[in-house]
Amino acid sequence: MTEHFDVLIIGAGLSGIGAAWRLQQMRPGTRYAILEARDAIGGTWDLFRYPGVRSDSDMFTLSYPFRPWRGAESLASGAQIRKYIVETADEAGITPHIRFGARVAGANWSSAGSRWELRLADGSSVSCDFLYACAGYYDYSQGYQPDFPGIESFAGQVVHPQFWPSDLSYAGKRIVVIGSGATAVTLVPALARTAASVTMLQRSPTYLTVLPRRDVIADAVRRALPPKPANRVVRAKNVLLSQGFYHLARRRPQTVRKLLRTVAVRWLGDEEYVDRHFKPVYDPWDQRLCVIPGGDLYASVKTGRASVVTDQVSSFEAEGIRLASGELLAADIVVSATGLSLIPCGGVEVSLDGTPVDIGSRTAYRGLMLDGVPNLAYCIGYTNASWTLRADLSSRYVCRLLRHMARHGYAVATPKTPGGRGRPLLDLSSGYVQRALEKFPRQGDRDPWLVRQNYLRDVFAARRTDVAEDMIFEGARA
Repeated sequence: MTEHFDVLIIGAGLSGIGAAWRLQQMRPGTRYAILEARDAIGGTWDLFRYPGVRSDSDMFTLSYPFRPWRGAESLASGAQIRKYIVETADEAGITPHIRFGARVAGANWSSAGSRWELRLADGSSVSCDFLYACAGYYDYSQGYQPDFPGIESFAGQVVHPQFWPSDLSYAGKRIVVIGSGATAVTLVPALARTAASVTMLQRSPTYLTVLPRRDVIADAVRRALPPKPANRVVRAKNVLLSQGFYHLARRRPQTVRKLLRTVAVRWLGDEEYVDRHFKPVYDPWDQRLCVIPGGDLYASVKTGRASVVTDQVSSFEAEGIRLASGELLAADIVVSATGLSLIPCGGVEVSLDGTPVDIGSRTAYRGLMLDGVPNLAYCIGYTNASWTLRADLSSRYVCRLLRHMARHGYAVATPKTPGGRGRPLLDLSSGYVQRALEKFPRQGDRDPWLVRQNYLRDVFAARRTDVAEDMIFEGARA
C-alpha cells in the first residue's frame, strides 16, 4: 500500500528546511516528509564544491528569520552555509522527516482521490494531499556547456564548476576560467592563491560591487543586543540598503554605472583597464550584480596573480584556447564557468490525471502556484535579493492556505486561469535565464498574478493577502 502524507516537500536545501520549520510551527500535527534526491542536506550548498564557493547575499538576509546567523562573516562560504542548514534541521527535529536518495521522477494529480501520486526513481511510490516543490531551479544533473570547437583536441583538463573533481590538483598550473558571472569571479581569486597563473576569459564584462567580508555595523549591534533582536535590526538594515540600491539602479542606471566604475578604478588604479574589462554594455541589474568580498578579485588582478581577457573563443587547441583575436591562451586546466541550466519544480514531470502539464504554458499565481493545477506550490526566491526572503514568504503563504482549507473543510485548492499573461517570471537578461524562459510559467497582468521583485512591498502585503482570491476550492471527492 502506498504511504500517504498530508504534505510532501521536495528538496532538503535552504528552502525545504525552511518550509518544514514553518509547517511545524504554523500547522502542528501535519504529517509530512521531505524527499531529497541527494544523500545529504544542503541542496545547492551541498552540490557546489568548487574552490571559494560562497554566497553573494549577506547571511543576515540569506539565513532564516527564525534562526539568527551567528557566524563572524557576513558573506559566508558554502561549507558554512551547509553547516547552518544541517544544524537548523537537527535542532528543529526535521532531519528524521527527510528521505534521502528519493528522487521524484513524476507527480500525477488524481482527481478521483484528490491527491498527488508520486513516482520515485527507484520504482517506489508515495502520495500526499499537498505537494510543495522546494528544489530551487538549478538542474543538478547538468550545467550549461557551450559547444566549443576543437575541445576534444585540448591536451589539458576541462572542468565544469558544478562537477568539480575532489582530487583535482591545480597548484602551479596555468588555468583559464571561461566566464564572468558569480561563479567565475568567485573561482579566480580562490585559484590564484596557488596556481601559476589564472586568466578570466570573458566574452563581455559583468557589473561587480565590493562588500566587506564582515559587517562592522552588524558586529556592533550584536554586541549590544541579544541574538534575535540584533538579527532583526541587521536584517532590516541590509534589506533597506539592498532594495534601495536595486531601485536606484533601475531608476538612475547612469548614476550607478559611474559609482561602480569609480569603485573599480579605485581598486585597480587603471581607468583604461577598467573600461576595457569591467564596463558592461547593459544597465546595472539587467543581470544580477556580482559581489566580490573584500575586493578579492580586484586584488588578485592588481597583484598580477590573475588577469582578465575580453575576447571570444575561436577554438581549442592542444596547448590552450585560440581567441578570435588570434592570441593563444596557454592552459593546463580550463574551467568552463559558462552558466547553469534551469528547470522548474526540480525537474519533476507533473501531470493531471495522466495528462502531462506544460509548466511553460501556465501562469504563475502569486509566484508560487500554477493556474489550473491543484494543491501544488513551488518555491522560487528573489532575483534581486536573498533567496530566503521570498522563500520564507512563500512557505508562510502555503501554511496559511492549508489552514484556510482545513478550517472550511476544503480538500482541493486550484488557482483560476487568468484572462491575460504578461512578462516572464524571471526578469533578468542573463544567458542562463533567457535560455530557460519557455520552461517557466509567465506572470499575469494584475494581482494576484504579478510577481514583484520587491521584498518590502511583499512583506507588508503578506499579512493582508486573501488566500481565496482567484482560487477555486472544493471538498473531498468520494
